[in-house]
Amino acid sequence: MEQRAGSSNLRAVAQDVALALFITVMQVQGTVARVAAEGAPRPLSDLGNLGFALLVLSGLVVAVRRRWPVPAFVTVALASLLYFSLDYPDGPGWIGLFVVLYSVTAYGDGRRSLVIAGVGTAVLAVGWLIAAADVEPRAAIGWVFFRIGASVMSAALGESVRSRRVIAAEAVERAELADRTREEEARARVDAERLRIAREVHDTVAHAIAVINVQSGVTAHVLDKRPEVARQALQAIEQTSSRALREMRAILGVLRDDDDGRAPYPGLGQLDELTAKARAAGLDIELEETATEVPLPSAVGSAAYRIVQESITNVIRHVGPTRVTVALSPGVDVLEIRVTDAGPRDAPGDDAAGRHLPVGHPNGAGRPATSGRGIPGMRERCHLLGGEFDATPMPGGGFEVRARLPLAPTGSRR
Repeated sequence: MEQRAGSSNLRAVAQDVALALFITVMQVQGTVARVAAEGAPRPLSDLGNLGFALLVLSGLVVAVRRRWPVPAFVTVALASLLYFSLDYPDGPGWIGLFVVLYSVTAYGDGRRSLVIAGVGTAVLAVGWLIAAADVEPRAAIGWVFFRIGASVMSAALGESVRSRRVIAAEAVERAELADRTREEEARARVDAERLRIAREVHDTVAHAIAVINVQSGVTAHVLDKRPEVARQALQAIEQTSSRALREMRAILGVLRDDDDGRAPYPGLGQLDELTAKARAAGLDIELEETATEVPLPSAVGSAAYRIVQESITNVIRHVGPTRVTVALSPGVDVLEIRVTDAGPRDAPGDDAAGRHLPVGHPNGAGRPATSGRGIPGMRERCHLLGGEFDATPMPGGGFEVRARLPLAPTGSRR
């Protein structure tokens, strides 16, 4: 990249040097030819060849027009004013001036460059008109107005080129910004989908494993003494694992290109099945559901199901057999969810004050349940829909999960 930029700079310098030499030759040769054809009041060799020197200077300055456009313009303008004020012959000695004036606006910064070009052209016009006050024949003064008009056109052309270059650069910048924005949006969508899949997998697997763990323990305990109970436990394990596999296929189906085999995400319609499995796992669960004629949005129903599922899973995992109340109260614009457990049941011989809470229960002395992904995951689901979530221990023991999900999800309010 640096080598390419250096090569481009050298090429530009070489072009400017060649242009400067070409303009110098044209100015000197053109003026000499005109003098030979028409004569002149003062030859170029007068005053120690000052006329030749001024023509050469105004041509060679073109070589630095890109790097120092304003100093180059000032130099050429002064040389032009001195040249015509000394009554040297008119001719193509203004070509370098027009090129440098173009460079002032083309390589400048816009407004400041236009001011410099405008003021410089005005000063030149006044100087040229004063120098041509006694020109003969009078028709020759038309060349003065030509120089003024050409100067204005050169500055305008340079500003037009600069404006087009700025517009092109801004268009490229906007295109690059749009590309970056699209990439960031795509990355954000991928991250959001990854987090959603992670939450779904966690809820599905955690609940299934908790139920299977309880049922397998029951099977091992009653296998010899009560084979019919063991059979029921094995059937519950089969149903739970089958259900978990179906949900996993539905969740991971988004990673495939087709829709074959996908199942809808679970909603509140599967709560009866969920509570039945919880009862089979040893929970004394009661479902209090207020009927509503207004269908719930699928996102709200799915989030509510997952919150209830994760709450029950935490009870199975951290408390064991106990009483659980699940209350669903759909309102006009919000769905209220409340899952309350009574805490671990007293062991034989224990009193209420000395009962032992299992490690990991929110009221126990072990690692708090919030250190896992259960409660943070539920809180995340609520906030993504613009809802409210709270999970706190109960004063008399037990734990309560409360969630409020708006029926018209408004997005995260975190």
